[in-house]
Formats: sequence, C-alpha cells, structure tokens
Amino acid sequence: MNEVIGDNSEVILHFDLKLEDGSAADSTRVNNKPAKMVMGDGSLTPNFEACLRGLTIGEKASFTLAANDAFGMPNPDNIYHVDRTKFAADMDLQEGMIMGFAQPDGSELPGIIRNVEGLSVTVDFNHPLAGQTVIFDVEIINVVNAK
Repeated sequence: MNEVIGDNSEVILHFDLKLEDGSAADSTRVNNKPAKMVMGDGSLTPNFEACLRGLTIGEKASFTLAANDAFGMPNPDNIYHVDRTKFAADMDLQEGMIMGFAQPDGSELPGIIRNVEGLSVTVDFNHPLAGQTVIFDVEIINVVNAK
C-alpha cells in the first residue's frame, strides 16, 4: 500500500523550483541528492506543504505558486544601507553578490548586494525569490508515516 503524505509524514523527494520564464532557481537533481523533510518541521512554508499533502510514493506533480504563496513580497524594511567600512577593505563588492551576515545568535543571514556607491552599500535581506511566481515540480521518492 502506498503511503499518503499527511501532517507528520517524513518525505523524501526530488524537487525543481523554477521561475515563470523557465529559469532554474533550485533543484535537488543537480547533485542527485533528494531532499528529506518532515511535514510541519518548518523546512517548507505551509503553502508548499499543502502542495505535497495527499501525494503518494512515485507520484510526480507540478504546482505554480504566486509570490504571496511562495516566498512573499519583498519587504522594504529588509533593505539596509551598510557603511562600506563594515566590509573588509580588499573585498570586491559586486551588485547581485550574495553573502552571509553574522547574526547576534551566531547564525548567518544571506544578503544580496544591490548597490555600492561610495561608502554606502545597499544590502537586501529579502528572500532572493521574494516577489516571484514559482513553479514547484516534485517527485515523491518515499513517504514514511509515524505508526
């Protein structure tokens, strides 16, 4: 009997995340390493999880999620102007570059360099796919439901 993905399922899946123009945003197939996640563990947003609910082993599906249902809209409060002196003097800052910024709790938050002008560096901490409609293609490899 095929296990059906439900609230506490452990799911192993391949996924491809694409933008509307067909360009690849993320894929587990690049390194042929399927993703492993547990429904409700926070690794996927509720909208992505809703796409998976009810799927079974071996099933393939494709979902188109509007920006609000995927990574949300860009928030202007997540864009910061950082003094150039906060970066290493020899660092070659380029627009579009993604770099990690240390947080007080020791974690790293990725930021995208949007602009470098004189001593002002504009850093965008919104998700790189914020504001984008995404196409979520999945192939369910295995489903384990807690007994």
